[in-house]
Amino acid sequence: MTLWEKLYLPEVLRGMAITTGVFLRNMGKWLTGRKGAVTTYYPEEKRADFAPRNRGKHILTQRPDGSPQCIACNMCATVCPAKVIEIESGFDPNDPAHPKYPVRFEIDYSRCVFCGLCVEACPEDAIRMQQDVPDLVSEDRYNMWLTMDEMLTWKPQSDVAKPYPPKPVPLTLSANVQRGRQSSKP
Repeated sequence: MTLWEKLYLPEVLRGMAITTGVFLRNMGKWLTGRKGAVTTYYPEEKRADFAPRNRGKHILTQRPDGSPQCIACNMCATVCPAKVIEIESGFDPNDPAHPKYPVRFEIDYSRCVFCGLCVEACPEDAIRMQQDVPDLVSEDRYNMWLTMDEMLTWKPQSDVAKPYPPKPVPLTLSANVQRGRQSSKP
């Protein structure tokens, strides 16, 4: 270490010069009516420079009948690194394509890291993330649980990439086939 480095005083002065320069530049902008440092008064103000692919609030997509597209496969809850998704599944014997459906689907926003892995893991395009994060701020952790009803009703979307298969229609034989079968009987 050289004597210059051992003194520390020149480096301290250099750091103070940089800080003072930034302060004076922002103060000059403030005095002339321009906005200096980027300060956003969240949640009253929203930053205009959000990234276009910003991940925000989760939503559940809907089937044409308004029910959730989710099939309660738990892929999103399994891949979530923060373990914030809780799904309680129900059973519908009348739906042969996907007999499971979510009875309860909740996300704990007090622990969510907004990584988007739940969206990528979903095989049914049932969960998405919007850019906005309205009403995220709360003084109570229990108010930060997002319920299935809120995810279905806030900006509802039903344009899923993988449409839900229609229920199978029982096969009926045409009149020609039925006549042919009857005529072939001995």
